[in-house]
Amino acid sequence: MRAVVIERFGEPTEVLAVAERPTPEPGPGEVRIALILAPIHNHDLAIVRGVYGYKPPLPAIPGTEAVGRIDAVGPGVTDIAVGQRVSVSGINAAWAEYFLAKAAQVVPLPDSISDDTAAQLLSMPLSALMLLEDLRVSEGDWIAINAANGAVGRLVNVLARQRGVNVLNLVRGPASVKALLAQGFDEVVDTETADWFDRAAELTSGAPIIRAVDQVSGRGAGDLLSLLAPNGELISFGALSGQPLTINPGDLIFKQAVVKGFWGAKRAENTGKDELRRLIGELVGLAARGALRLDVEATFGLESAAEAAAASESRGRSAKIVLAPKQ
Repeated sequence: MRAVVIERFGEPTEVLAVAERPTPEPGPGEVRIALILAPIHNHDLAIVRGVYGYKPPLPAIPGTEAVGRIDAVGPGVTDIAVGQRVSVSGINAAWAEYFLAKAAQVVPLPDSISDDTAAQLLSMPLSALMLLEDLRVSEGDWIAINAANGAVGRLVNVLARQRGVNVLNLVRGPASVKALLAQGFDEVVDTETADWFDRAAELTSGAPIIRAVDQVSGRGAGDLLSLLAPNGELISFGALSGQPLTINPGDLIFKQAVVKGFWGAKRAENTGKDELRRLIGELVGLAARGALRLDVEATFGLESAAEAAAASESRGRSAKIVLAPKQ
């Protein structure tokens, strides 16, 4: 089979290449899945660079989420049938024509959910849903999030609306503002404009922002902290800038603010099966009803993975870049 392979850690445009690999055989309790689509997540590229919390042994096939069809089942698998379309996340080696997963991990899908949505239904949406629950916010509360034009930002908006929670969206540049406004997210601020802080206060009518989610790090974290109300919480969710947190100690001290991290993989690992089933069921239900739609900006074949990675990190992107077996 063909697979995207890295022989060393490094910049995705330099180390991602397609190669022939043996088609894997499912063991006990496992299934083999024929790839339909696999998204490129920020954490996938962090793994490729060798800067994530998990480093696979090399050579490695990247990819942690996908939608596909069951191609074969291993011994002991009785509740999953060949031909079923499933979503799966929290796996390895999904950027290949075929990959393995534990049968207990896969989520069968109704036909009403498109492949574009199904490919990215679990990883980021589940993290966003768990994050939102961990924020401990109620109907009418205000939260803020930067890099809001990304997948997590858009998901937080959709899920927050279901709960009546208000979201202030911080982005950089007019193209990102336009993209979010086109999707119906009205509370959008361009932090590259001189009066963005005043604009934020105007959009929220001066209401306290009690939680802020930072996906950028660097100066972006300080911008969010400046918006926080006293006793608010700043949650570090990512570091798109590649820079350490830069925050004003005055804001931290005098607001009595709390800064903490959130790692979706660890949160899921520490979540009970019944709770995970409830959360995933909520996402599948929202997607089946059309309330949660996850678009794809461009599809690349496995052979173009390096080009796809570059597209995934381009500014102004408004939807996911995904890989397919063939372009």
